[in-house]
Amino acid sequence: MKATPESVVSFHYALAVDGELLENSREREQPLEVLLGQGQLVPGMEKALEGREAGQAFSIDLEPEQAYGQRREDAIQRLSKKVFGKGARLVAGANVTLRRKDGGVLQGSIHKVGMTTVDVDLNHPLAGKTLHFDIEVIEVRESTEEERAHGHAHGPGGHAH
Repeated sequence: MKATPESVVSFHYALAVDGELLENSREREQPLEVLLGQGQLVPGMEKALEGREAGQAFSIDLEPEQAYGQRREDAIQRLSKKVFGKGARLVAGANVTLRRKDGGVLQGSIHKVGMTTVDVDLNHPLAGKTLHFDIEVIEVRESTEEERAHGHAHGPGGHAH
């Protein structure tokens, strides 16, 4: 079976940036399993998996526009230290999770700490980078009605939220 939107694809990958290996899914017991067409992967990866079959191995290079986009200077936000609460350990480079007023969350990293403010970089850490992936497709299968309704693949043994 060839991978199409709404099929479930299991695959292993190794991700490198500028020649440095950042992630290797083989370090986990299970391959990554996704329901294609749900935006769970960067666009270039999703497109590269379409039409693939179990057993295929390939490499791709994704430019920033196919992955996490270009870095944006306007994604660095200056916030009052009060946002972080008393006792928060605020150091440049630390990752932070911010809660929005609508209940959503934003991930970022501390760019700079001032006397009363903190500059938080909301760019994805890989924004502006070309990503190199080595991929091996392990399995392609039809998704279940339940998986399509939930918008994601259910691992071995069924529903796993």
